[in-house]
Amino acid sequence: MTFSIVARCAQTGQFGMAISSSSPAVAARCAFARAGVGAASSQNITNPALGPMMLDAIATGATAPEAVARARDADGYADFRQLIAIDGAGRTAIHSGARALGIWTSAEGTDCASGGNLLANDQIPATMVKAFETATGSLGDRLIAAMQAGMAAGGEAGPVHSAGLLVVDKQAWPYAELRIDWLDDACPIEALARAWEVYRPQADDYVTRALNPGDAPSYGVPGDE
Repeated sequence: MTFSIVARCAQTGQFGMAISSSSPAVAARCAFARAGVGAASSQNITNPALGPMMLDAIATGATAPEAVARARDADGYADFRQLIAIDGAGRTAIHSGARALGIWTSAEGTDCASGGNLLANDQIPATMVKAFETATGSLGDRLIAAMQAGMAAGGEAGPVHSAGLLVVDKQAWPYAELRIDWLDDACPIEALARAWEVYRPQADDYVTRALNPGDAPSYGVPGDE
């Protein structure tokens, strides 16, 4: 009931992921990224503990394949899980358990990996990887492009209702963390794209406000001088 992509920007060192599902608030349970370490998704029949477990393993020297294997083996319910990770070298790994839901598949590319379950067809992850690899712009731009391509190729077997974008840069907190937790009759991926369009020009300013408020630009709100 989910399709997602994890990725790295080789130029900036940012990591991120984007995800969508028919379930509510999918990014709250499935999206994980850590500055200087990597990004990971724990999806299908979700165990949110596995995302931090994979990132902890990478942070202590494991490769993405090793991190995914450790989380898979530690969980005890590997047949139900779909795990995806990318590390600082751009290595990727995916585990899809035999009891993943519906049509499930995955694809790996340069600095990215995608996976999904309960899909409309088995080409969705490959389409998303290709879209990411050919898109231009920032990491967030390319992740959004991948999600839009996945949706255009069929997306989930039924309607999707939530989506999320998570990008980390150099700080311990997210560079961008945008979520559409539930929409009844509109596409959450397009709503997420619009949220990113609004947030993107201000993202660096929010970092400046945290690190050096004296250099922060105007807040652009009534009463701000």
